Amino acid sequence: MKSRIFVCAVTLVVSGAVAGLSQAAPGQTRGGGESGLGSYSWRLIRPDTPAGPTSWAARAGLQAVELRHSVFVMGGRTPLQPLAVPGAPFPIPLSIIWQDVWRSGDRGATWAQVTPSAGWPARAYFQAVTKGGEMFVLGGQNFKAGPFAGCTPPAFSCSDFFNDVWSSRDGADWTQRTPHAGWEARAGLSSIVHRDQIYVLGGSQNDDASTVPGAPPSRKYFNDVWKSKDGSSWTRVVEHAPWTARAGAVLVEKNGWIYLLGGEEGFTCADPTKPCPPYFNDVWRSRDGSDWERVTEHAGWSPRPGHQCAVLRDRFVCFGGFGLPPGGNPLGPPSNPTDTWESKDGDTWKLVPGNPWNATDSSEVKYDFDVLVLEGGEDDGGQSIYTFGGDRETFNFFDPVNYLKVDNDVWRFGPGRH
Repeated sequence: MKSRIFVCAVTLVVSGAVAGLSQAAPGQTRGGGESGLGSYSWRLIRPDTPAGPTSWAARAGLQAVELRHSVFVMGGRTPLQPLAVPGAPFPIPLSIIWQDVWRSGDRGATWAQVTPSAGWPARAYFQAVTKGGEMFVLGGQNFKAGPFAGCTPPAFSCSDFFNDVWSSRDGADWTQRTPHAGWEARAGLSSIVHRDQIYVLGGSQNDDASTVPGAPPSRKYFNDVWKSKDGSSWTRVVEHAPWTARAGAVLVEKNGWIYLLGGEEGFTCADPTKPCPPYFNDVWRSRDGSDWERVTEHAGWSPRPGHQCAVLRDRFVCFGGFGLPPGGNPLGPPSNPTDTWESKDGDTWKLVPGNPWNATDSSEVKYDFDVLVLEGGEDDGGQSIYTFGGDRETFNFFDPVNYLKVDNDVWRFGPGRH
């Protein structure tokens, strides 16, 4: 098979990492009582906007960080119209993979491009954290199409997976801390700064056959934990943590603990040895990344990856994610969960009134977006959760407009008027 590959400021590649999730059961709750965030509401800070000199393109698998009172958005993938290829079981979902960096000084309302091409190779489904006045980029993957891109038949597409680490003080000038960290190359990894150390854990390697026709060796999932003080030298904390190996887990820090929430070990129900869908809603915590204790095997929210959690007003707040339709049929209608959950301890969960992004149905709920908790806002000086971009695609690659369901809007969940 021959496929055209376009190279510009970004790379035309094949999309592979689409996350999944099951719908929350109606009325599912643990703990009951009133929400402590009942007065909070969702407000659109910046609508979906055509890409241009003051607007980054709609994308998923991006990262957002806050540094010196500015918000930076970088990387990710923008889907393109799928390519019908003889012999492929479904149209191949093409993507643009980004290595650009954008900055906002007003919490996402307006943007300026810092660089169209950062020092690190284009990537999506990576991690970015801040430490010591610098931002760090870690891991991720690209997506390539056809034999000219190095994809070996019968694979119609393939990915490079990264374990490099880069840092920058301004988003424009980048330094490679290491071309190969101690941990294996991976995407869907989780990272956090805890006790002045950068932690990396979980993730996966190799593409999933449900999204990449003719995918090479089976996906490999990780449950190792690594840490580094400078991003250059890495120490393995534990080879196999007690939680099931996974990708797409969320990490947050609260009261001196690292918390791990949810994730996935597959996108669809193709493996009969795994749950259908193969997603998690367990919660674990650790003070040092070595010794872990399970907070709950099943949180109030349904099992999911592609979601996000943040700590707001000393509460965990979790929302978003991808949902497989009932029965696990990947070609069914959108089934992303329209719920938001809060918890003070990670064990007892309560529903928060209203739907994330003011969604009216599952098709308007995002996954593979990013979030930041920022101080202040247009209404008052309190903390709010801000969301950036995200994906609303389904697994129906025969849908001619499916690839358009990706966003570059910015929303705020916080106190103030509705």
